[in-house]
Amino acid sequence: MTTIPPRSGTLQETLLVPVQRLGKYLTLTEFCTCTQTYQRFADQIDPFPKNLDETLPALEALCRHIIDPVIDEFGRDLVQLTYGFCSTDLKRWLAKKDPVTGKKHGIASPSLDQHMAHEVNRNGRYYCDRLGAACDFRILDLPSDELVAWILAQGLPFDSLYFYGVDRPIHISYGPQHKRAIWTFTEQGTPTRQHPWASVANPTSSR
Repeated sequence: MTTIPPRSGTLQETLLVPVQRLGKYLTLTEFCTCTQTYQRFADQIDPFPKNLDETLPALEALCRHIIDPVIDEFGRDLVQLTYGFCSTDLKRWLAKKDPVTGKKHGIASPSLDQHMAHEVNRNGRYYCDRLGAACDFRILDLPSDELVAWILAQGLPFDSLYFYGVDRPIHISYGPQHKRAIWTFTEQGTPTRQHPWASVANPTSSR
């Protein structure tokens, strides 16, 4: 059986956690290792959660309620996961600047975006008080506005959804607040709730 290598200072020192499926399709390994930053620096990043008792159920709920229905409809081969779980190691690397370009490897907003799920800091506080879990994905050969329209038509119980453009992945979360809030972004990158789906998702979220 394939296992996650044990890490110092965690439950995995005494218990090897199987690389399990979070839902019908995606494995924990897929969900934790899909980012470009991890692919580039895999030998220096521990991508897996430490608060297993809380984070794993949150990831499973996201897959069960959001990702599984999407894959049921569009097929596993067409679903491209670009950002799943964000570990504390990955968070640090996303904040680092590339020595060549001077730009950060990525954007991490742990207190807001739910990618860290139920992970806790050194003081025992959740990185994101909103809890739940999040991921970014796209459907190959399908404009992302059509994906959003399908998600709304199916009534999938997302918490937050970020639409960045027709040719970019969407961000979607599942969590206890169930806000069904959709954010789109202007050409300048400014978030706004003024969008075509406001009245369909949650009429109050656009006000």
